[in-house]
Amino acid sequence: MKILVICQYYEPEPFRVTRVCEALADRGHEVHVVTGYPNYPEGVLYPGYGRGKRIDESVNGVHIHRCFTIPRRTGAIYRFLNYYSYALSAKRYVRSKACAAADGGDFDVVFCNQLSPVMMAEAAIVYHKRKHVPAVLYYLDLWPESLVAGGVSRNSAIYKVFRVVSERIYRSVDQIFVASRMFESFLEDAFQISSERIRYLPQFAETVFDTIPQKAPGMMCELMFAGNLGELQSVDTILRAASLLQNEAVRFHIVGGGSDLERLKREQVRLGLHNVIFYGRRPLEEMPSFYAQADAMLVTLKADPVLSLTLPGKVQSY
Repeated sequence: MKILVICQYYEPEPFRVTRVCEALADRGHEVHVVTGYPNYPEGVLYPGYGRGKRIDESVNGVHIHRCFTIPRRTGAIYRFLNYYSYALSAKRYVRSKACAAADGGDFDVVFCNQLSPVMMAEAAIVYHKRKHVPAVLYYLDLWPESLVAGGVSRNSAIYKVFRVVSERIYRSVDQIFVASRMFESFLEDAFQISSERIRYLPQFAETVFDTIPQKAPGMMCELMFAGNLGELQSVDTILRAASLLQNEAVRFHIVGGGSDLERLKREQVRLGLHNVIFYGRRPLEEMPSFYAQADAMLVTLKADPVLSLTLPGKVQSY
């Protein structure tokens, strides 16, 4: 099968879609990925990438095309530019003759690994309508609800616009895979998507986590959060807990990077927390050694009745 994959993020950015594409290629499928310039999560362009650099290449059997993307940096303006620069350039690319299988023909299916923003799926819809091939969407981030995590009111004009955009995308694809069973009821209730078009497909844990030794009991209870540090993750909850437990034999380890990392470090200093350790983002290969140090792993999410339907990918690895 010839598969066109649309996702704004791809290796070297830390997303499972890379492993999925490589596994499909290993099974004999022809896989082409349309992605952006890597800059997630810090918002800074990775060395060796950008205009004229590694735009088209094959890695582990997967053909990769990187579309022009403005790095997300910090602030709402750059986030907006980041989102739309990829969405527009990806749509332009899939309309071009360059977007073709190895034999010069059309792809058999277009698959969108839909994270934030939802607009990344627009290129998949464009190809789906032009070539009349099936379109499949893997629904990993709640949109437009993810805007609420960033402080956008559900009564605002911005939210209402992106609700229309989201509904149009969800109604345009043939099949929607959901990473959380609770997403199915959300899609049915919010957008009247038929359950026949929705299928549960949980995320997977990487094989590097298969053989982590059991931690020996110690005098200190070691609690660990591993993953992206953004507003949705509500890591402030962990800092508040650490403040309450400063005189107890409990220590918090926070492994990961993201838009909230520097602010959280400043908050740690402000609160005088001696029982919190930030490690920053670490390569996947190092993560089992961190997991092995923990008595328990933590999941925190922003308190919201809809956002609480999210099942973070880290849960599978935990």
